[in-house]
Amino acid sequence: MSTGSPVGSHRVVSPAGALPQAAVRLDPDPEIRDDEVRVSVERLNLDAASFRQLRTKHGGDGRAVRAEVLAIIAARGKMQNPVTGSGGMLIGTVDAVGPRSPLGLKLGQKIATLVSLTLTPLLITDGLERWDGESEQVPVAGTAILFGRSIAAPIPDDMPEALALAVFDVCGAPALVRRVVSRRYHSAPTVAVIGAAGKSGSLSLAAAKDAHAAKVVAVVRDQVEAAQMRRLGLADKVAVADATDPLALSHAVTEALRGRGADVTVVCVDVPGCEHGAVLATATGGTVVFFSMATSFPQAALGAEGLAADVEMLIGNGYVPGHADYALHLMNAHPRLKELFNTRIGAHA
Repeated sequence: MSTGSPVGSHRVVSPAGALPQAAVRLDPDPEIRDDEVRVSVERLNLDAASFRQLRTKHGGDGRAVRAEVLAIIAARGKMQNPVTGSGGMLIGTVDAVGPRSPLGLKLGQKIATLVSLTLTPLLITDGLERWDGESEQVPVAGTAILFGRSIAAPIPDDMPEALALAVFDVCGAPALVRRVVSRRYHSAPTVAVIGAAGKSGSLSLAAAKDAHAAKVVAVVRDQVEAAQMRRLGLADKVAVADATDPLALSHAVTEALRGRGADVTVVCVDVPGCEHGAVLATATGGTVVFFSMATSFPQAALGAEGLAADVEMLIGNGYVPGHADYALHLMNAHPRLKELFNTRIGAHA
């Protein structure tokens, strides 16, 4: 055995010098280096923006979606949607641990990876034969490789695997929202969560309340989702608006906040075109947190400049120390949040 790079650069096939996330192709060889961990993969959770793009492209044809996902993994040695650039994460069982691995994982341990599939070497061995291409969660057989700086979390004994996977997939969002709300303002800010009915959105609502936001607005796309938010009970106001319509979105938020924008706007919508509306919906000197892989960051930056909007813009990178434990804490603290997640998982299944 030889030691690899802790960031996985030794697994890059092309282009030379790239890091795994930016690479065109990775080497998914199951033979591990002495600081790597091999995982027997059991389920993938595709990123919401990626899955939506694939479903739209193929007109809802699950077989075509499955074929494209399989082709992407075969060609790239990882799951990285070439359109959205995003991947997802996985659940599996540790089946080999190199003697110099710093991750503290043990053989036979059931884990979820907390790093993106876009940088995880992945080899599929069953042709995705158990997946119908109609859900974000993908039953699969294969292997994945974790590096020295990868992150993984044990699956809780008291939580179904599908639910844990859904929570861990977006656990960076609530942790970052808590940090922004609690640390960036001397007084309790107002918070608007756009796409509040989704996984990251609903957890962000819970985090904003947990961080003692002065008022939390849930922005959703229709009355069905509005009813879900009222039942959830984590928002002070619920607003219905098309997040891709900048003026309508801005009006919905400012109306809910009595004539001013939100101090913190969190974007969790898995479709493109929400950047300008989010900027307009944010108060002068406020913060926009983009937590969607559908976001165009040039559009956001140039849009803010063109609108003469003095707002700080943050990219949610998916990692905040302690993010997995915090997301689990929120789930256990809010039974209706867990109910919302289970409903979504059941619908996708």
